[in-house]
Amino acid sequence: MNASSLYPRSIELRIAEAMADTPVVLIAGPRQAGKTTLVRKFAEQGMRYITLDDELTLLAAKEDPVGMIRNLNRAVIDEIQRAPQLLLAIKKSVDEDRRPGRFLLTGSANLMALPTVADSLAGRMETLSLLPLSQSEIHGNTKNWLDAAFSGNLLKVSTPMIGNELVEIVLRGGYPEALTRSTARRRTIWARQYIDAMIQRDVLDVAGIEKLDQLPRFLSCLAQVSGQMCNYSQLGGQVDIDSKTAARYVGVLAQMYLLKRIDVWAKNHLNRLVKTPKLQFIDSGLLATLLELGSTEVERDKTRFGKVLETFVYSELLKHSTTSEGDYRFLYYRDLDKYEVDLVIESTAGQLIGVEIKSSATVKASDLRGLKKLASVAGTPFKLGVLLYDGTETMPLGNNLWAAPISTLWGN
Repeated sequence: MNASSLYPRSIELRIAEAMADTPVVLIAGPRQAGKTTLVRKFAEQGMRYITLDDELTLLAAKEDPVGMIRNLNRAVIDEIQRAPQLLLAIKKSVDEDRRPGRFLLTGSANLMALPTVADSLAGRMETLSLLPLSQSEIHGNTKNWLDAAFSGNLLKVSTPMIGNELVEIVLRGGYPEALTRSTARRRTIWARQYIDAMIQRDVLDVAGIEKLDQLPRFLSCLAQVSGQMCNYSQLGGQVDIDSKTAARYVGVLAQMYLLKRIDVWAKNHLNRLVKTPKLQFIDSGLLATLLELGSTEVERDKTRFGKVLETFVYSELLKHSTTSEGDYRFLYYRDLDKYEVDLVIESTAGQLIGVEIKSSATVKASDLRGLKKLASVAGTPFKLGVLLYDGTETMPLGNNLWAAPISTLWGN
């Protein structure tokens, strides 16, 4: 059984809300995150289901987009990025008939990054993100960590997940298909095939990159620098491409929801900040596969686990942001004196929460130096600093600083 149908998805209610008042709704996110399973539920409510993964349907969409859309009353169109020309036909159809909920689309690439698309459906389409399963969805918890933290509360956890148990869920990641595999070896095989399929097929859809032979090596290099500042010249040098091509490759992989670039938080007048974005993968399981990191390697040497854990926490918070009441930006902090904070979350009102991630079970005073610096630089907007660690206690550490178990991210 498909794991994405086993777990209720937090975004389902948002989709229903959007379809009640908006003509076109796009569910965007990585391939195999569970989009098809979700939209098929809506298709059962009197919508025609069309998938562009079917080669004949794809050919029809490319050859006669207007003809395909003209006869549709209400439809689900899966993997729309394979035939972006359908979007102009959808715009035309929607302009003639503005009823809400007419088209429900899915895309495994960020269509807004494609020229013409953003303009053609402005004001007619709402985009929602569906990422791989969050721990909240897996554990059936509906509380939102971000909304709670910005209202001054941390979620409580009755039995924190620590040690080997935590390592296990971090290495597993959130892809529904990976979660159905019974052993780490089977999950790794799935993840490798997923990455290969994405490179061989989806990259061509999105960017038409010719030198595909460079991409697997480039992706492995990116995995090594996950969570670090992004130097395109250095990255490109490792696989014999120039910095411009390296930046383009990163852009394409971001468009396919494999990773994201995270900018530095800065208070306008501050110039003692590093301006370089850092790269963060979106799924800790895929990152672990690219790093060839399994539980045996983690037991032997926990240092490499730190970056995968940071990806895991970032990913969980990113998933919370797709269904939160508030609207949040994810940034990081680093200044020229080497003070840094793994994640800085900013609300639309400008309030900040700093999140520092530690893979150890003990908290030292030095672990707080980045959060303290951020608090002093930010001033009043600084709401909370949270050190998430591999322990069991939630403890106040003075001046709006807290240490909390990593599993408070989903609570139970």
